[in-house]
Amino acid sequence: MARHSVPTKRDTWHAFLFLAPFLSAYLILLIYPFVKGVWISLYDWNLLETLFNPDARRFVGLGNYLSMANDPRFWKGLINTVIFVAFSVPTISLMSLGLAILLNRRGHAFALLRPLFFVSQVLSVAVVTLLWQLIFSPRQGIIATTLAYFGLQPYHWTTDPGLAMAALVIATVWWSIGFPLVIFMAALQQVPDERYEAAKLDGAGRWGTLRFITLPSIRRSTTFVVVFQTVLHFQVFGQSHLITRGGPNDASQVLVRYIYQTAFRDSDLGYASALSVFLFVIMLLFTTLQIRLNREESL
Repeated sequence: MARHSVPTKRDTWHAFLFLAPFLSAYLILLIYPFVKGVWISLYDWNLLETLFNPDARRFVGLGNYLSMANDPRFWKGLINTVIFVAFSVPTISLMSLGLAILLNRRGHAFALLRPLFFVSQVLSVAVVTLLWQLIFSPRQGIIATTLAYFGLQPYHWTTDPGLAMAALVIATVWWSIGFPLVIFMAALQQVPDERYEAAKLDGAGRWGTLRFITLPSIRRSTTFVVVFQTVLHFQVFGQSHLITRGGPNDASQVLVRYIYQTAFRDSDLGYASALSVFLFVIMLLFTTLQIRLNREESL
C-alpha cells in the first residue's frame, strides 16, 4: 500500500512561495480596490475637489446608500438592467443550447460550422457596436434596406424609446452566443452514447430523449451558463454607451453606465462607489446561488 507523506513546514513555505506572486496580484488588483471602494462609498467624495484638497471629503456613513431610494435615475437604470438581463440571458441560453444540439454531430460540415458561431465572441465591444450601428441605421442599414425592398418603412432602432432596448438585446445575443455554445458542446460530448442507445431501444422519441437524457445530463452546465450570463449582463455597459448613448430619454440607460456618469461626469465618487457596491451584492447573490445549486446537484 502506498503511504501518504505528511506535508512538512518546509513544504508549506514552498507552497506559499509559489502562490505569492498570484496572491500579491490578487490583493493589489482586486481586494484592495474593493475595500477602498467600500470605504469611499461612506463619504461625500467629490473627485475633482479631493484631487487638490484631500480633506474635502466628508463622512456620511450610509447616506449614499440611502440616497438610492430617492434617486429616479438609479431606479430607471436598475429596471432597464433587469429588463435587459431578463430578455438577453434566456435568449442566449436557449439559442446556444439549440445550436449546440444541432451541431453536436459527426461530419465535416458540422466541424466547419462550429467555429463560425464563435467568431463574434472574439470581437471587441467597440467593433460589435460599430457593426450593429450600421445594421440598425434607418438609411443604409441592412434591416432598413430589406424593409424598403418590400415597400415597408424602416425602424429607428436607436432613437425610438420602444426599440432601443430591443436593439441592445439583439446585438448582445449575436455577440455573446459563442461562449455558452462552447460550454454546451463540451457538456453534450460528455454524455455517454450508451444512454442514447438505451433510450432508442426503449422507444423514446427525440423529445423524450431530449427531456429525460440530454437535459438532465447537462444540468450543471446549464446552471453555470445561466448564472454566468446573468452576472455578466448585469455589468452591461458598452452596448448602451456606444449604440444608444443610454437614450432616448434614458430608455436604454443601464446601471453601470449610470455609475460611470456619476463618477466621471458628475465627479460624485462616493455615490458612484455606493452604486458599485450595490451591483457587487447583486452579482454575489447570483454567484452564491450557482455554488449552492451545483452543490445540491452533486449530492
